[in-house]
Order: sequence, then C-alpha cells, then structure tokens
Amino acid sequence: MKFTKFAAAALVAAGAAAAAHAAEIKPAVIYDMGGKFDKSFNEGVYNGVKKFSDETGIEVMEFEVTSETQREQAMRRMAERGATIVLGVGFAQADAIAKVAAEFPDTKFSIIDVTWLDQPNIRQYGFKEHEGSYLVGVAAALKSETGKVGFVGGMDIPLIRHFACGYVQGVKATNPNIEVFQNMTGSTPAAWNDPAKGAELARSQIDRGADIVYHAAGGTGVGVIRAAADAGKLAIGVDSNQNGMAPGSVLTSMLKRVDVAAYETFKDAASGNFETGVRVLGAAEGGVDWALDENNAELITPEIKAAVEEAKAKIISGEIKVEEYYANNSCPVS
Repeated sequence: MKFTKFAAAALVAAGAAAAAHAAEIKPAVIYDMGGKFDKSFNEGVYNGVKKFSDETGIEVMEFEVTSETQREQAMRRMAERGATIVLGVGFAQADAIAKVAAEFPDTKFSIIDVTWLDQPNIRQYGFKEHEGSYLVGVAAALKSETGKVGFVGGMDIPLIRHFACGYVQGVKATNPNIEVFQNMTGSTPAAWNDPAKGAELARSQIDRGADIVYHAAGGTGVGVIRAAADAGKLAIGVDSNQNGMAPGSVLTSMLKRVDVAAYETFKDAASGNFETGVRVLGAAEGGVDWALDENNAELITPEIKAAVEEAKAKIISGEIKVEEYYANNSCPVS
C-alpha cells in the first residue's frame, strides 16, 4: 500500500491533535492519610502516577491529606486551579469527590476503592481483594510450621474484613486445621498509620504461636513487618510489593494494582479515551496478584509456587469461587 501525501498529512494531523489534547490535560491526585510514601496503598498509586509522568512529561498536581477535613478542601482547590482530571485515593474520599464532582460537572474525576457513586463525571475502581488474599493464604498455609497464622487489619471496616475473609478461605482450603488469628488496629482513620500498634498486635499473635502474619493496614503494616522480622517469623505485605522491606522475612505480598488504576486514569484522560463508570479488577484482569522476586525467592518452594499459581488459574477460570465478605457482611469460614 502506497503511503500517500494524504496519509502522511492525516498522521501529522492526528499527532498534532493528540499533542494538543495532552497539552490541555491538567491532572491532580489527592493522596490519603499516611502519605504517598507509606510503602503501601498510597505509594502504589504514586508509582502509577510517576509512570504516567515519566512517560508523558506531564506534571501531576498532588496533595497529601493529613486530616479528614482536608479531603474536600483539597479536591475543590484542585478543580478551582483548573485540574481537568482529579484522582481521589481511597474510599474515605467518596463523600468529598461526590460533592466536588457535582460542583464541577465539566471536570473529570476518578476514585479508587469506591464503586457506589452515581455521577456522570466519575470513574470508579473496585478490586477483588479477596481473590489476592486467597492466594497469599494458600502460601501461608503451606509455609506455616506451627499450624497458626495471623492477620492484622487497619481500620475495622468491611473492606478490611473483605481482605481477611479471602485470606482465611485460602488458608482453610489448603489446610483446614490451621488456626487464624485476627486483629484490627482501630476504628478511626488513625488506624492506617500506627506502626507501633501494628507491631504490638503482630507480637501478640506471634506469642500465641503464629509464625506468619498478613497485614492489610497501610502504614501500620510497617510495624507488623518489623515485628515479624525481629521475632524471626514471616510477614505478608499488601498493596505494593513489600518483599524488600525485610528481605527474607516477608513471605510474599498481596499485590493490589492501584498503580494500574492511577496510570489508566491519567493515560486515558491524556489520550481522550477517558470513560466514566465502574471498573472492578480481580485476578483475571491483573488487578490482584502475589509477589515473587529476589527478596523472597528462597522462601517460596516449588510446591508453594505451583499451588499458588494453580489457585490463581482456578480463580480466573471460575473453578474456585472466593466468597465475598460483602455478600452478607460475614465470612463463611473463620
């Protein structure tokens, strides 16, 4: 096929249009409690934002929330400053983004861990955390030598119970005789950033015989990982790959690909392909997974790797159905 001058002109025009659209985008992100370098949820989002900026050269305005009252103020301020796409991080920003999105109907918004808002200018991301937690539960059950493992959650809310429920299902499906200890850090947002309390809860579970402790606690989980390492036991990280925080002491990490949600949000906005609505990412969509790298390679036996990968394949195919805590606000196993 001949490459005509008309085709060349069309390509040039398309490139110019894309460049113009990219120049028009003014993205913003509102990180939540714990900050963008919390080594967990917020940092996962930051990694996606950074990937977008590195690829496009587009600067992203950002704000790190340190108190609950700042969420709505920060979001409105970004919209007032001309942000064309605003990303909210976490379910705690749901009310704020709903209110501000209504005030700025021509501005695009996106939020992670929220699926229940009904507004035409918001994209919402949910994750099947129970599927990823099931996978690390399989690994924990096969690795445990004491027959006792633990879970430390952050704020006591259905979302974190959802993590715990998937984990327990993975453990019990692998070895029904294993005992699972569960503790939540607190009932306020401060529970996401209390490493001392996380360490205390982890030590308590270890004292009761747990040799592996999984956390879904944001910055609080740093204390869980340190306590497990100090005691010569194993931790399981969450959201971001936390294997490197204590190499040889983190069995694996449940990856919740919030970086994908952040990157997609800004990339789609920049390319003119931004669509609103709800997107739910599970194992099949690459939204949740488990981490295997040089930091935990010696801890993961071929048997563990094979069992976890088999479980993932069966979840994707539908052969394994991991029950949701949300279905009845309870877990079918404990």
